[in-house]
Amino acid sequence: MNEFQRIAAFLEAFSLRPSPGGPGDDAALLPPTKHQQVVTTDAVVEGVHFSRQTFRLADIGHKALAVNLSDVAAMGAKPTWAVCALQLPVGFSDKDLRALSSGMAALAAAHGVSLIGGNVTKASQLSVTVTLAGEVPLGRRAMTRSGARPGHRVYVSGPLGSASAGLEVLSNAKRQPSSRGPVKVDPSWEALVLAQRSPSPHVRWGLEAARFASAGVDVSDGLVQDLGHVCEASEVGMSLETGALPVLEALLLWCASEKHVHRHALTGGEDYVLAVTVPPSRAREFEQRLSAVGQGAFPIGVVTRTRRLTVDGRERSGRGGYQHF
Repeated sequence: MNEFQRIAAFLEAFSLRPSPGGPGDDAALLPPTKHQQVVTTDAVVEGVHFSRQTFRLADIGHKALAVNLSDVAAMGAKPTWAVCALQLPVGFSDKDLRALSSGMAALAAAHGVSLIGGNVTKASQLSVTVTLAGEVPLGRRAMTRSGARPGHRVYVSGPLGSASAGLEVLSNAKRQPSSRGPVKVDPSWEALVLAQRSPSPHVRWGLEAARFASAGVDVSDGLVQDLGHVCEASEVGMSLETGALPVLEALLLWCASEKHVHRHALTGGEDYVLAVTVPPSRAREFEQRLSAVGQGAFPIGVVTRTRRLTVDGRERSGRGGYQHF
């Protein structure tokens, strides 16, 4: 296939607006809006974020959009449009493209995201880069990392450590010599593997939380590291309790020790849950609102004046999660 046939194959899974609002021109035209806008970009790269021995192509497409949706959710915004740049290795077929796009298109449809453009180029390995925009609802302000204040409570939106444990499961799985496609794993660990391969961004949670929260962050590189960014931006500290960290039963069964569980929950990356701080005067209302819409809110600590992040009373310093370099 030539370049334009490859683009057409990838786009088959999407419901597209006609140009100029959708793909087809040199650039897409965006309508004016009164909303506060947020924009993010991220990439998933073969050999860094996934292996085709452990991921289906649909999972890769899903994850490429999911990691960006989580960033928009952390700002308390509703996702709106995306552009996608594909770097494709030699031999990547039209069937492969359709599989890749199927995962992304399904997630885009679920969150009302319109694909409005992109690019494709040849590369030595598969890489998918997504740029995603969102809108903050009228009458609200985006959540940032700089609003946490001493006494505010720290919450997360879901289980921690599952994705990094899922990566361990996949790394330990052995492919059968005659098998094709991604490795299969014991069903006991499927919830952990699903968190790694196909994370569910907490967009609705972020929209609800933004009505109450003073600060927010996407937990993608490890809880300690990402909350450290909030502490730095807000010039505060935090006190966290390991006994309050929400984890899946599968994680408890997978880990050989409590220390192993805490390592995943505190420093494991790619969970794509959200962490927020909420003033104590609004904490009860916040929890009730999340419960009313079928969402969980898990209190894990409190913001302090100390400018130090502690876990069970011990200061955490140095590397607290994943770093690319």
